[in-house]
Amino acid sequence: MLNRLKVAVCLGLLALTAAAPAYAAGSVACPDSELLSGKMITNICWSCLFPIRVAGARLGGIGDTPKGASEQIVCACEDGFGVYNPGLVMSMWEPARIVELVRAPGCAPTLGGITLPGGNKRQHGHIGNGNYDDGDLAFYHYHYYAFPVLLMLDLFTNTNCNAGGFIDMDLMYLSELDPTWNNDELSFFTTPEAAAVANPVAAVSCTADAVASTAGDPIDSMFWCAGTWGTLYPLSGNVGAAGMVKNTSLLATKAVAALHRRGLARQTMGRANQCRSNIQPMFPKSQYKWTMFFPDAEASSDHVTGESIFKWGMGRAIPAVGEDAVYMLWRWNDCCMTY
Repeated sequence: MLNRLKVAVCLGLLALTAAAPAYAAGSVACPDSELLSGKMITNICWSCLFPIRVAGARLGGIGDTPKGASEQIVCACEDGFGVYNPGLVMSMWEPARIVELVRAPGCAPTLGGITLPGGNKRQHGHIGNGNYDDGDLAFYHYHYYAFPVLLMLDLFTNTNCNAGGFIDMDLMYLSELDPTWNNDELSFFTTPEAAAVANPVAAVSCTADAVASTAGDPIDSMFWCAGTWGTLYPLSGNVGAAGMVKNTSLLATKAVAALHRRGLARQTMGRANQCRSNIQPMFPKSQYKWTMFFPDAEASSDHVTGESIFKWGMGRAIPAVGEDAVYMLWRWNDCCMTY
């Protein structure tokens, strides 16, 4: 099944990549994360699926349930004929998306290290020079993939609980085509609420979210904060250089927050989303958690948005060959399983 998936993805992108002779697949400039290989099995934190709750019963003694998750046992959803069908509430963490952060425009470690068209050398990213001056900034591009691995591996096949309807891996968004990602001022005009939090008081208040996130419980109401990783606004690809792991973690969070802000991401947690996931324009931090897949996989643990890298990220950057990153995004899914 894995080989068929890899062949299908490669054939589907063959026409696009033929005209983009930049870097060879799997080179140092564009590494191969080997996601489409046996590492899809070995490098995913399968224990991070837990806890699973079925009709209020908790299956699995590890993991945390996020605040705001549904606590219902039974439910009812309206079908296309206006009839309400009863069911049971099932909740779990699901690996749903892949976010990759790269410096070379078009580089796709998730797709084997090929280079997609759509970028140019003037858009090349950088990790920051560490001089603590105006040049001490980092910039990465991001690519956002649908990755319903439970459906792809036939581990969970109820499409009624599949927010967005994706049943296969799919490339959903490329920052190279987004003019707001490399321009802070242009990004500001798409998120005017940034003006309300662009002050020292708002920045200092993020200390509370940093403490809460490191304890595993990010504060959703502090929408402008990303815990110990920094502040989210502006929702662009420029951040202060602070090391690969911290930089890419903050930028991955910015990317998902920007997609929510534009109505391109859904809320899957809570009673109101049991029958049908709704568009959520603000980033629901507690709905998500992360695992690094590349360059050094978190195969037995996970972390929430903003959690200190001293708990999970030390030593995960590899000079030269591991300065781009691939993260798996997990989301809590409350679903009404109707009869």
